[in-house]
Amino acid sequence: MRSKVVEDIQRQLGRRIRDARVSAGLTQEDAAHAARIDAKRWQRLEAGSVNATVRTLARVADAVGTDFWTLVAKP
Repeated sequence: MRSKVVEDIQRQLGRRIRDARVSAGLTQEDAAHAARIDAKRWQRLEAGSVNATVRTLARVADAVGTDFWTLVAKP
């Protein structure tokens, strides 16, 4: 079972990913394609239901036009 802290972090990160994608004017499918990941995986990232690797997060940040540290930095 995952800890509540990890689940909260994944949900917060998912919201940041979604907000960055929307700000960039991209659909989930377009963003996933740009990040070279499966669209279903992108959906799970935004939902906060998957633990992303640093490599995936770097691709996500690049796809939505931000940098890694902005994407993962604590607000």
